[in-house]
Amino acid sequence: MTLDVARLRAETPGCAHVLHLNAAGSSLPSRRTLDATLDHLRLEAEIGGYEAADRERETLDGFYPAVARLIGAEAGEIAFIENATRAWDMAFYSLDFQPEDRILTCVSEYSSNYISYLQVAKKTGAEIVVVPDDRHGQIDLGALERAIDKRTKLVSISHVPTQGGLVQPAEAVGKIVNDAGVLYLLDACQSVGQLPVDVNKVGCDFLSVTGRKYLRGPRGTGFLYAKARTTSHIEPVFLDNHAARWTDDDAYTVVDDAKRFENWERYFAGVIGLKVATDQANELGMEAIWARLRTLADGLRARLAPLRGITVTDLGQVQGAIVTFAVAGADHTALKLALRAQAINVSVSTQLSSRLDLRGRGLRDVLRASVHVYNTEEELDRFVTALDAYTSRRMS
Repeated sequence: MTLDVARLRAETPGCAHVLHLNAAGSSLPSRRTLDATLDHLRLEAEIGGYEAADRERETLDGFYPAVARLIGAEAGEIAFIENATRAWDMAFYSLDFQPEDRILTCVSEYSSNYISYLQVAKKTGAEIVVVPDDRHGQIDLGALERAIDKRTKLVSISHVPTQGGLVQPAEAVGKIVNDAGVLYLLDACQSVGQLPVDVNKVGCDFLSVTGRKYLRGPRGTGFLYAKARTTSHIEPVFLDNHAARWTDDDAYTVVDDAKRFENWERYFAGVIGLKVATDQANELGMEAIWARLRTLADGLRARLAPLRGITVTDLGQVQGAIVTFAVAGADHTALKLALRAQAINVSVSTQLSSRLDLRGRGLRDVLRASVHVYNTEEELDRFVTALDAYTSRRMS
């Protein structure tokens, strides 16, 4: 299926104002998502928040099957959570770590996740094991298989790291982890909405996702997938009267689906906005979206490769929509701001986001340009021209 890029751009208000290469930070929403979100906020203002939720109950409830369809899950395996980090936290901190339990992760792991590993290790005596990379810069599958032992409690990796185009072999990891009977937590913050993700093929027990990145949903939205067959016995670290029922003076009963990981209070306009954004992804088709993003990203890498003083830093056998590079001698933050002054949006990834990976490669930080379906070849040409002009001025 071929995407109608002109139509996608016409339906994306931001395209008239910026050249947006920061989908990995927060992508441009469609007018349909924007209108759905704002319409519910207006309804809350007009008739009241509780009353608006009652009126839009069918749409709100439709969030769960929409997300389930996107990732190949069941609706009862989905929980709305306000962002990917909190969704990930709800899975991770609900596990009962004991002294000498082992947490296996990867070199490219995201800082928030790794800080959680450190905190739990400090409190419980659990051990963190970083599985080395293979020659492609992705997790070494043989080393992972050798590292799993009877003490391994969890394998937890980021599907697509924040600091590069690498796509980890999540399905191959899942096969190894499932064969060993170990829990598998996948941070899909950057992957869901960018590339096809089927939780049955991946084999993960938990999967955490944000709305604002490749799904093009509102900020303050996300979700957690919890596989019913393997996680139904896990009680969330936090409970309220939405996640559980107070059944006696000294007793409570946890709800029996993934909603036990939710809060009662949530961003209802955001739930609707994310549902609409997810509907659009389902309608366009993830295979078509993935093909478009790879074409754009590969084209950008090809444009950057011959430029003087620029080194593309992406790793992996499979590379996605995040393109990272270093500009020799440049202050990448200053360069980001110089581009922003020309209405070109990019971002900078630093060692604060992924210390083991970037420090290990001798990179203080990298400039990150992340494409989405609304970007065009002409925009990539404009970006590279602006970048080349900046570097040429510095070197002259």
